[in-house]
Amino acid sequence: MMTRFGNRLFDQAFVRSGPIRWLVVGGTLLIAAIAIGSVLMAQNFRERALRNSGRELDNTVLMLAHHFDQQLQDFAVIQRDFVDHARSIGIASVADFRARLSGEGIHKMLRSKIEALPYIGGVNIIDAEGNLINSSTAWPVPKVNMADRAYFRTFKYDPNSPDVLIEPLHSRVSGAWTILVARKIIAPNGEFLGVVGRGIEPANFERFFASVALGEGGTISMLHRDGTLLARYPRSSELMGRNFKTGSFEQQRVFGLDQFAGRFVSPVDGEDRLISSRALPHFPILMMATTTRASALTDWREQIGMLISVAIASALAIAGVLIAVVRKLLEQHRLSREQLTLEKQRLDRAVNNMTQGLLLFDAERRLVVCNQRYIDMYGLSAEIVKPGCSFHDIIAHRKVTGSFTGDVDDYVARVLKGIHARNSMVVETSDGRSIHILNEPLADGGWVATHEDITERRRIEERITHLAHYDALTDLPNRTMFHEHLREELAAVGKGEEIAVHYIDIDEFKGVNDALGHLVGDELLKSVAASLRRCTGPADFVARLGGDEFAIVQSAVTSLDQVNELVARIFEAIRSPFDCLGHHLITDASIGIALAPEHGTALDQILKNADMAMYAAKSAGRRTYRFFEPEMDAKARERRQLESDLRHAIAQGGLEVYYQPCLSLKDDRITGCEALVRWRHPERGMVSPAEFIPIAEDTGLINEIGEWVLATACRDAASWPDDIRLAVNVSPVQFKSGTLALKIMAALAASNLPASRLELEITEAVLIRDDDAALTILHQLRAIGVRIALDDFGTGYSSLSYLHRFPFDKIKIDRCFVDDIAGPDGSASIVQAVVNLAAARRMTTTAEGVETEEQQRLLRALGCSEMQGYLFSAAKPADKVLELFALHRSRLAQREGSGSRRREAG
Repeated sequence: MMTRFGNRLFDQAFVRSGPIRWLVVGGTLLIAAIAIGSVLMAQNFRERALRNSGRELDNTVLMLAHHFDQQLQDFAVIQRDFVDHARSIGIASVADFRARLSGEGIHKMLRSKIEALPYIGGVNIIDAEGNLINSSTAWPVPKVNMADRAYFRTFKYDPNSPDVLIEPLHSRVSGAWTILVARKIIAPNGEFLGVVGRGIEPANFERFFASVALGEGGTISMLHRDGTLLARYPRSSELMGRNFKTGSFEQQRVFGLDQFAGRFVSPVDGEDRLISSRALPHFPILMMATTTRASALTDWREQIGMLISVAIASALAIAGVLIAVVRKLLEQHRLSREQLTLEKQRLDRAVNNMTQGLLLFDAERRLVVCNQRYIDMYGLSAEIVKPGCSFHDIIAHRKVTGSFTGDVDDYVARVLKGIHARNSMVVETSDGRSIHILNEPLADGGWVATHEDITERRRIEERITHLAHYDALTDLPNRTMFHEHLREELAAVGKGEEIAVHYIDIDEFKGVNDALGHLVGDELLKSVAASLRRCTGPADFVARLGGDEFAIVQSAVTSLDQVNELVARIFEAIRSPFDCLGHHLITDASIGIALAPEHGTALDQILKNADMAMYAAKSAGRRTYRFFEPEMDAKARERRQLESDLRHAIAQGGLEVYYQPCLSLKDDRITGCEALVRWRHPERGMVSPAEFIPIAEDTGLINEIGEWVLATACRDAASWPDDIRLAVNVSPVQFKSGTLALKIMAALAASNLPASRLELEITEAVLIRDDDAALTILHQLRAIGVRIALDDFGTGYSSLSYLHRFPFDKIKIDRCFVDDIAGPDGSASIVQAVVNLAAARRMTTTAEGVETEEQQRLLRALGCSEMQGYLFSAAKPADKVLELFALHRSRLAQREGSGSRRREAG
């Protein structure tokens, strides 16, 4: 198919263009030249491969001939030395030869000579009768007769025989095929005395042949001049001793030349082989190396394969280029004709797929281009709005279809008047859409008009603007808009009038979020926001500042009664029950109020004062309101100073640890001590923990204080009696760090205090804030033996649920229940219920704040386990508490002794 396509292209090229014709002819000639050159190079490579292979064979046989000629000459030296030795000792007869050369001394002499030349092999001595009389390889010599051997008969019966004969034969000594190199020994009078010979196994030669690598198909042979095969690699037992001089004339001619290189068919395997032979200079032996013609041409075939691949690839590349060039030239004309049509189609697609309506008018105010988007945008007819239509006709058509509501002539005149400059406008359609029109003048007097529907964009922008100034949850103005409004009101406050800024904080809102979830909390915030809207007047401004904080700007205030009335309405609205996703919630608020200009005229000042008033309401117990007073600013400064002094005390070691003992109500023994932090201020004296602990919790300093108290108390408690435990309070803030368990383990390890003697006191606030994480930490501590006590029991949100979820070791009954335990309507029943509940769950109970003996008696009667309070002892420093331990033990011992004496007297 490709060929037919190429031929069709070539035919068109020949007909239409002379240069293309010459281009095709030139390419064809180039491909033919590549083919011819490839054939010539292949032939040249073939001859070179054969020459290289023949040269390699020549070098191989030359090396082998010199090597083995040298070896055989070395043996000939030994033979001549032996003959000279025989003559030197005066051997002149056959009997004398046999008698004097058959002894063990001659055997040892032969062995010593052979050991100097290990590659030669054994030497044998044969007498004139053919008997083996001595040997370098065996002693005593085996009885072997060689009289029937051809070489022996030649030496004995042919006086003109050469001195040395080489003959392949089966050894009667070793039983293996052997190449014998024999030299005759004659007496001075010419009498034949015997033979000295060496038998060399062909394997010795073949091992050396194997070390000469000729590649696959190569052979190396050693032949006698008479044509007998002496040794060969690869080895062939069937060919050993076979005579190859009986073959063709070419084969016979090899044995008559000292050196030969040529080619003929091998008589062994019938392969066409290259052959090279060389005669040993001093012995009638030929070394011959051959290789098959196929092996000699292996590299050539690889080269030819590569050459053919390159030639074919070159020819295909040239053909491909020719086809591509011809095809390109033939398509140029067609492409040039189609280019304008294609560009017009692209322009039409681009224009009709624009998100904007597009109109192009010429200098005569007539339409040149109109896209489909413009027609669809206004619901027009394509039969009317088409090229050639005037601008006036288009607007009139819009008037008829209802997308234009103004005066046609007036609108057209207004647009044409300003068409020479770039201008834009936004118009509203009868169906409420906003259309942005941009007119762009052209150099030829026409213009381009784009119409873009920006209705959705304007809605999004309005929404973004709204979100920037209004709270997303309650839709009340946010903090930013609140500040802007308050700034405007402060600037416009009239004479004799005031502005009241109400800061409103929802009480206990975090508890709702933690207990019921954020969805319920959000519903509560939306309900509060709606209530605040309803209770305020039209001139009041309500905003949400964030979280559970709201604010109201009350304008045109002329008397405090107006402010108090608004506060009353706010409390009434907030304290009404709210239905939030099925939960009926009652909440309250703390409100701080600042008046302008009485309490300040600057925005930051009035906001700060309202905030301080709100915190004053919170400090007063929540669920109330406070007006700003100058003393509040002083208290805020005092609080900041106290915080600074506390940081300095922590850094400089200004804190102390006191210990308040806990007394068993069963046997009056001290069971433990609670560690309490104390701060001795250098100027103010002892600062109450009720003052600085809240500050420490708000600022995060409680983590440092708690860690220091824990380490100090563990170190002090390590020196107490083993039956007295240490109790340490842990703040809810400390649980947030996530490393509380590790710090407690480190304190125990550093002080060597057993974990079973440490008791951690926590409040329900720990579990309310993040109960799952807190329970995990408590279980980790419980696993190492630390005891856990629930402090201030009964004053929190859900005490019973947490008693069920975690097995506390102790419950501490808050002092508020102990204070009125003795009254007629006191809390004795509550204490009894707590004691029973603890006993049922195997927990001990400790009553806090015991100050009278009556309280102690009632607690003992109700079954409470322990008591703690001023009745027994206030908190004491570490050294004083050790004295208390000793004194109390002494009193107990005296009391027990008195009791024993009374029992004995009775």
